[in-house]
Amino acid sequence: MGNVWDGETLARYRAYLLGEERSAGTVEKYLRDIREFSAWLPAGAAVEKAAVLRWKEFLCRKYAASTVNGKLAALNGFLAFLGRPECRVRPLKRQREIFRERARELTRQEYLRLLRTAQAERNERLCLVMETLCSTGMRVSELRFVTVESLERGYAVVDCKGKLRTVLMTKGLRRALRDYCRRQGRRAGPVFATRSGRPLDRSNIWREMQALGRRAGVEARKVFPHNLRHLFAVTFYRMEKDIAKLADLLGHASIETTRIYLMESGAEHTRMLERLGLVLRATTE
Repeated sequence: MGNVWDGETLARYRAYLLGEERSAGTVEKYLRDIREFSAWLPAGAAVEKAAVLRWKEFLCRKYAASTVNGKLAALNGFLAFLGRPECRVRPLKRQREIFRERARELTRQEYLRLLRTAQAERNERLCLVMETLCSTGMRVSELRFVTVESLERGYAVVDCKGKLRTVLMTKGLRRALRDYCRRQGRRAGPVFATRSGRPLDRSNIWREMQALGRRAGVEARKVFPHNLRHLFAVTFYRMEKDIAKLADLLGHASIETTRIYLMESGAEHTRMLERLGLVLRATTE
């Protein structure tokens, strides 16, 4: 196959993915996974299906099934691009999960602790970033669409792979963001930007949140931007019990995708079963 890992080949694949209207975040994730396989593959080894199968076995020992399948999808796509579809491997079969891992579930109390810690440290930008993500349910990649102009409209128009959707913002959030922009001297463009005016990078937000989580005493596995979107979904559904409206707010084409966001922990499922009172010993004690 020659040297398929050189910068030129990967640059061509990046351009191909962008031409397929994949988001910038997805493209970078695919390239990271491809480079991970390249680093794992012994120097000089040929890329054959047997090697990809061994990598799949290696991933299974290291990652959860969903992560393994994501990495395999990235490599399979690259192999097809190179004209080697026969080297692709099948993803792992997964039983549909009925509850989330409790250890990764960010609670409302932990979220508020993160906000208060950021306020105490006078990190206004990070505090507002988290409040914006959690109160709107938007993805961190969509944060760049929160502009000074959108604060006047009352909503942001998000362009996700050519599909437009409206993200509503509460009066309280808009007021806080307008005050922040006024202090920053920002009159137009993205609310959250670097000194050069470029939108904040998601990796920087992730690192800042991780550091904040350590100081706030919140487990690192719970502190990442997408968990704020999950918290929004769970909070909204518990109040409104309207999964169709929630799907609209999250920008999901399928309610099945929204259902994944609403999975509760196994402990919550157990409490629900206990309340049924269908075990004689439990009902007579």
